[in-house]
Amino acid sequence: MSTNYSLLFYLKKPKNYVSGAKPIYMRITIDGSVCEISTGKNCDPSRWNSKANRSKGNTEEIKTLNSYLETLNLKVAAIHLEILKMGEIPTIEILKSKITGKEEIQRTLLSVLKDHNLKMESLLGNGFRENTLKGYRTTYSHLESYITKQFSTADIELPRIGHSFVVGYEYYLRSEKGCSDISAAKYMKHLRKIINLCLAHGWIAKNPFKFYKTNAKPKEKSYLNRDELTRIENKKLDILRLQHVRDIFVFCCYTGLSYADVSKLTKRNIEVGIDNRFWIKINRQKTNTLSSIPILPKALEILGAYKDYPPCESTGQLLPILSNQKMNSYLKEIADLCGITKELTFHIARHTFATTITLSNGVPIETVSKMLGHLDIRTTQHYAKLLDNRISKDMEDLVTKLNII
Repeated sequence: MSTNYSLLFYLKKPKNYVSGAKPIYMRITIDGSVCEISTGKNCDPSRWNSKANRSKGNTEEIKTLNSYLETLNLKVAAIHLEILKMGEIPTIEILKSKITGKEEIQRTLLSVLKDHNLKMESLLGNGFRENTLKGYRTTYSHLESYITKQFSTADIELPRIGHSFVVGYEYYLRSEKGCSDISAAKYMKHLRKIINLCLAHGWIAKNPFKFYKTNAKPKEKSYLNRDELTRIENKKLDILRLQHVRDIFVFCCYTGLSYADVSKLTKRNIEVGIDNRFWIKINRQKTNTLSSIPILPKALEILGAYKDYPPCESTGQLLPILSNQKMNSYLKEIADLCGITKELTFHIARHTFATTITLSNGVPIETVSKMLGHLDIRTTQHYAKLLDNRISKDMEDLVTKLNII
């Protein structure tokens, strides 16, 4: 970010101007940002020297006017130097406020983020989830420690945030905090949201993310192949809690539901579709988009097994859901018992539905995307990249067709 400035005086044509003197304005430019301030003086266009930015002539009136403009020029230079001596970055907003004497209290990054988090907290359950708020609270903590370490201050004024702040923060997340590519990208996304909020309100003039690009690549999604899923389905489990978790996991493998969605599944989400078969109709908690999923026989069988199960009847849930932490812990036990070396988590069920159950069996990607409740089909396309066996099958079909031709 450049700390230099340029200043010129010019005549500004007033609205509905016909003839006569025009008001003199000064235009100040810093790092591409511009502000215009009235000098309170006027000059006839015939007496104005646009190259010299001064009035022409030797009359006492003209000398007084030019002396006044020179005084303003020196005033701006003195204010600019004062800002630099204070260790601040001279932005157009700061300079303008000091020149006009209308200095506003500068908003700071952490104060804006704190206000954002408080509003998010008040809307929990109404468009926001506790986990989302938790992420933004962590972002606040990371930014607070970064600002303290890098700038030796408790907070930072919004106009001081530039490209160097953004790339410096990303480096800090990776080096000091040990964040992975995906985690760092998440915290940078949070910061970008707050910056966009400030831009929308006009609290900062330039977007510090304009030239920022992340190199983070989506994490490779793990899923179960047909053999691994069959092993889990057929494994005889003597412990009741493991049976429950296995059944719920397999149910999600055949429906694509996430933990958050299956945990709120009730009878109201089961409808008879246009094909006279049972469908799941549910608004995804993550995106609040409707997922319409025909219930496959295996999933329907699992629902039937818990139809009159007392714990489910008492809660209204269709399946006996435990906490996500407990279920993931029990899934690791199940993986060991089934001889599966992959790190089994509940979300793998959703990936398995997208790959092994649907895409690899020829279900069109548009249909899979709709069932998964994805807002963008590019999210679904990431699953398709994983399926070498699907590519192999498609090419075999092509070879067969070419031989026939």
